[in-house]
Amino acid sequence: MNISLTQRGKYELLIEKQDRMLIEAPIYTSDKITLEPDSIEQLKNAASLPSVVRAFGMPDIHVGYGVPIGSVVATRDIVIPAAVGYDINCGMRVITTPMKADAKEAIRIAESIRRDIPLGEGKRNISLPENDFRMVVEGGVKALRRVSRKEGRLWDARDEREENEDIQKIEEFGSMEGDLTAVSQRALERGKSQLATLGGGNHFIEIQEVQRVFDMKLAERFGLYQGQMVVMIHTGSRGFGHEIAGDYMRKAKQVSLDRAPNKDLCFLDAGTKLADEYIGAMRCAANFGFLNRQIMAVLIRHDIRMLYGDHTMPLPIIYDVAHNIVKLEEHFGQRLWVHRKGATRAFPKSRMAGTVYADVGQPVLIPGSMGTASYVLLGTEESAKTLNSVNHGAGRTMSRTRAAGVVSRKGKVKKSGAISDEEFREAMHGIHLICEDRFAIKEEAPQAYKDIDEVVHVVAELGLAKIVARMVPLAVLKG
Repeated sequence: MNISLTQRGKYELLIEKQDRMLIEAPIYTSDKITLEPDSIEQLKNAASLPSVVRAFGMPDIHVGYGVPIGSVVATRDIVIPAAVGYDINCGMRVITTPMKADAKEAIRIAESIRRDIPLGEGKRNISLPENDFRMVVEGGVKALRRVSRKEGRLWDARDEREENEDIQKIEEFGSMEGDLTAVSQRALERGKSQLATLGGGNHFIEIQEVQRVFDMKLAERFGLYQGQMVVMIHTGSRGFGHEIAGDYMRKAKQVSLDRAPNKDLCFLDAGTKLADEYIGAMRCAANFGFLNRQIMAVLIRHDIRMLYGDHTMPLPIIYDVAHNIVKLEEHFGQRLWVHRKGATRAFPKSRMAGTVYADVGQPVLIPGSMGTASYVLLGTEESAKTLNSVNHGAGRTMSRTRAAGVVSRKGKVKKSGAISDEEFREAMHGIHLICEDRFAIKEEAPQAYKDIDEVVHVVAELGLAKIVARMVPLAVLKG
């Protein structure tokens, strides 16, 4: 690979316009962050797409399918399923508590959550009648109140007043206009019993301590204080979204392979029936992601309140934000299809009119890797240059196979990984870990990821977001 790179400022590396590129492509990073050559190549290819207006990488950039994870691609006339990815609306939610952080209590809460929320791939939990499932994935969180059959623990625990308050703190209010006619029967079959399941990979639920507050006024506005216990949820649209993504990546290949930079970066022409169908189906998957985190929050609140015998304990969320999504937004006087893949919307207050955060701006939730810190940030006006986007996490430095090696289900090591058992235990010292797959857990070891503190430092130094608080894990639930 021979790509021309130029250092432009302390925290910006530029892929100069070359070969088929239509635009230059900056990467916001530092000399302390490792960049994979293949991720740079993928970003270069994204900058070669027809009608591309902006393409850039965040400090957590790493190799993905077609487009690097940790990137933003904006186009005028095409939509790109691979620039959203397979885990549509993988995203974050943080629930605050009135409790002081305590390691023993964090373990109690985590063990209680474990009984209500299945961990790992292929799991089932909350099932809805098919007509109700169709209705909620087309309508999102707001459609929950219209479900016909309200039976079981979800409906026993659900509080409509609390739900209405949550809706005001979810990106897109938790409801996008979906089109279920554009969703395959296979996707419906995979999704209809997977609500309130965590999934595998990098998804987690963490009981965290607010270790440090950087801005007291903003932290108070978000309901945060030093020493507080909070719960962070990281999950997405499960098999439902994965199936939709795969369906439309295949369809994109059928209509644009001859015009795409490569076979993994095919696209749909905006305004065509097929592109409209993808947007409608993707929004259904996004609604599933919002619903998944909403229902998890209901169950987690119920668990905490039952543990402490306080059925009125206030447990509000700070915010719920998507990581993998495409939306039509206005930037620099243009209507653009903004694809955020492993990137987080970070709207300043000027773009939050009509929301509960119109006075300060959007809370930005940045998870670390398992065993490391997570952050709450605030969107700023300066983020206009990144289409009001920041990183979505730390970003991988090594593949899952390299990190964990290959281990059979019976525990036999077929290929040793780069991270030893001892190194993994040391990295997780003092953190209570609950995991479904003990043979694969090292795939998500902290050593497999970049330094989240340095990644957030870059974002803050560039003025893309303001640091509000840093949280550290006390207990972690993983697939």
